[in-house]
Amino acid sequence: MVVDSNFNVRDLLGCQPSSALFQEYIKGLVAKSPEDNADVPDVKSYSDIVYFNYYHLGASLSFVPRDGYKLKMGMKRDELKDESLALDGIDIYNMPPSKPTDAQAKSRRTAELKYSTYPISPINLPLTAEAKDKDGNVVERPSEISVTPQTSGKEFVHALGEPDKKGGGAGPSSGSIGIFCSWSKDGIMVEFGGQEAIGPQAWERGKDAVWRVITIFPAEQT
Repeated sequence: MVVDSNFNVRDLLGCQPSSALFQEYIKGLVAKSPEDNADVPDVKSYSDIVYFNYYHLGASLSFVPRDGYKLKMGMKRDELKDESLALDGIDIYNMPPSKPTDAQAKSRRTAELKYSTYPISPINLPLTAEAKDKDGNVVERPSEISVTPQTSGKEFVHALGEPDKKGGGAGPSSGSIGIFCSWSKDGIMVEFGGQEAIGPQAWERGKDAVWRVITIFPAEQT
């Protein structure tokens, strides 16, 4: 299996951590990383979800329990029952190569600073064949969006259309989160980074903000 720009990461959803497809995917990313032990995840478990954080690969994969399996906080990798876990979300990171300034560091969650940039570019994300606007009219869209580390907010909106959910930026409920947009029927959420994505005028400047995290999740069925 070749893990490159044409690999559809959405095919991983529902996989177990020890499944052949998931393991081949991780091996494919590791082959593109110069770091040692890049294939060893930092496992963070909670009562309803467990994260496999691959910092050197720029990816965090979240698994949810199934068939009545009960997770506990602080479980180690060898304590998990792989056959009772299913991949439910994929976070892909785009981190700048230079060290962030104090202001930039404060605008990010501390854990995110550990991540490298995802080693594959461009990332080709398939889109649903048919999308409709708020009035129910069919909107023509490309079959996929090709994402590079420089892809900005306006390029996402141009390809996917207006998001059905958005938030972040400034305000007491937003904290350090940059602006984000979600397209539930495509199963794609994008959080944007840089100074354009935070502050009182974040939404005015957001069209020029470059993505920081792309989350792939099960698409909403119509």
